[in-house]
Amino acid sequence: MKKGILFLVALLIQASILFAQTTQTHDQHMQWWRDARFGMFIHWGDYAQLAGNYKGQQVGRGGEWIMNRAKIPVLEYQQFAKQFNPVKYDADAWVKTAKDAGMKYIVITAKHHDGFAMFKSNASKWNIVDATPYGKDVLTPLAAACKKYGIKLGFYYSQAQDWNNPGGAAARKVATEGWPNPDSAQIDAYTQAHSGHWDPLQTSATMSDYIDKVAVPQVKELLTNYGEVAVLWWDTPTNMTDEYAQKLQAALALQPNIITNDRLKRPNFAGDYKTPEQKIPNQSELDGRDWETCMTMNGTWGYKSYDQKWKTTETLIRNLADIASKNGNYLLNVGPDASGQFPEGSLTALKGIGQWMKVNGEAIYATQGSPLPALDWGRCTQKKNGNHTTLYLHVFNWPSNGQLHVPGIKGKVSSAKLLANGKKLTTTTSGEELVIQVPAVAADTIDTVIAVNL
Repeated sequence: MKKGILFLVALLIQASILFAQTTQTHDQHMQWWRDARFGMFIHWGDYAQLAGNYKGQQVGRGGEWIMNRAKIPVLEYQQFAKQFNPVKYDADAWVKTAKDAGMKYIVITAKHHDGFAMFKSNASKWNIVDATPYGKDVLTPLAAACKKYGIKLGFYYSQAQDWNNPGGAAARKVATEGWPNPDSAQIDAYTQAHSGHWDPLQTSATMSDYIDKVAVPQVKELLTNYGEVAVLWWDTPTNMTDEYAQKLQAALALQPNIITNDRLKRPNFAGDYKTPEQKIPNQSELDGRDWETCMTMNGTWGYKSYDQKWKTTETLIRNLADIASKNGNYLLNVGPDASGQFPEGSLTALKGIGQWMKVNGEAIYATQGSPLPALDWGRCTQKKNGNHTTLYLHVFNWPSNGQLHVPGIKGKVSSAKLLANGKKLTTTTSGEELVIQVPAVAADTIDTVIAVNL
């Protein structure tokens, strides 16, 4: 009996050591990503040629989804690629723009749901090298530029939905959501009967064929031909099975350090982090897992010529501070046009963010979430070093009476200063509330950061 108990204790000790080692390994694996906090999403493909328009109509929810939303037949859609010639594409300029904005990694759509590969692929001729007059792989120069500027490179890959390569899945969307197609009723009846597909060519092979002959080989190409790949960003597991997911998961062995999101196949393939889209979670929605908000700067992912509803630089900077204060990352999207250029609205916003980050990046990179209760004037991030903690107070609403009240301060305050100019600030404490005497005018009307050392 005693030996049995000792054996059980030994097993428990081994299990706890293994758990600690696994946790430590995962933490080390995720460290650069957590430290980065800020990345660039790039939605770019042949759909940029259409710019959200089809047959003289602005296609609702078009952009990168235009083929599905407008129910464009396969062979007709493929003709548009013959006009796709992004001669103004400059990978070096793209990556420098990301770096200057304070971004630490880039995730680009290597293949979106229309199945068009932005790289040379032996698994499908439906790629930028073989199907366009441009005739060049755009990922090769991007990988070189990322290496040059010290930016991590990630690939978005639509593993299930593929509207061009036979056998790929298609999410069913009602035709009238795209444009007032006179054949909508007929199309909707067809898509209902054919798992969302609208063209017989799409179902001329099985999904198993598609996974084995297109998806897995292309993922292997992406993980073999471009050096280190930091992130694999799966999307929309439509009709995915665990069997299909396992085949794709196995290919990741080609890049042992790769980080993946949670969209390969839920719930059994959770990946390394969660991906709230177009929203920032409330504190109550977070469960301790790593997470990343992906968001557009205007209303679209892929380029639309008529979408000029740009978020303000203020909104984007405050979003970044909010996300970092909750231990999250911000993946902010750019949708280049068909010539290969970033829209002017994106460049303006990125320049503004970059100016703020040059001064205040310390309060974003390698920080942890706020230890304080909710703050009505802004957000808080922190860095810990042994018994020493630096709180970064992101003040959105500057106090008019010259006093910033900070609740929940439990350590002894050794100093407080404005991050913008190093100006030291006077503080007093009352219980667990800190009161900071601040200048009459904010150093930055968007987000003035005060560093408090405890």
